Amino acid sequence: MGLVYADVELINDDDLAYVRKSIIDKDEVKRMHFNMLVDTGSLMLAINENIQEIIQFPVVEKKRFQLANREIGEYDLVSSVELRFKNRRTLCDAIVLQKDSEPLLVAIPMEAMDVVILVARQELVVNPEHPDMAILKLK
Repeated sequence: MGLVYADVELINDDDLAYVRKSIIDKDEVKRMHFNMLVDTGSLMLAINENIQEIIQFPVVEKKRFQLANREIGEYDLVSSVELRFKNRRTLCDAIVLQKDSEPLLVAIPMEAMDVVILVARQELVVNPEHPDMAILKLK
């Protein structure tokens, strides 16, 4: 299987809350569209410092993470990340990797959005069994 990428949108959910409270206008919400690498072997959504500079998610804490190369490092953990893919959305935390590291769409947010990879087409899609709305598993 080759690499799978998905067109996603990341939005600062704190900004969306400010819109609901009429503190800022909709056009002031920080958001970004891009093609993100799908990595089913990782659990924590990963963005990079460039994305963080633009969207400015709130930093919750520093945490230690082990990367795919087995290196352990301390990285910022951000919250209030709204992730959108087609007709799906989820809220999650994300690790902030170095400046130009490749952002990763990973297992936990994929499960929360009820999306699947069509291996033959190397494409991420909404679950064909639930095309209109995500079905979440509670156990």
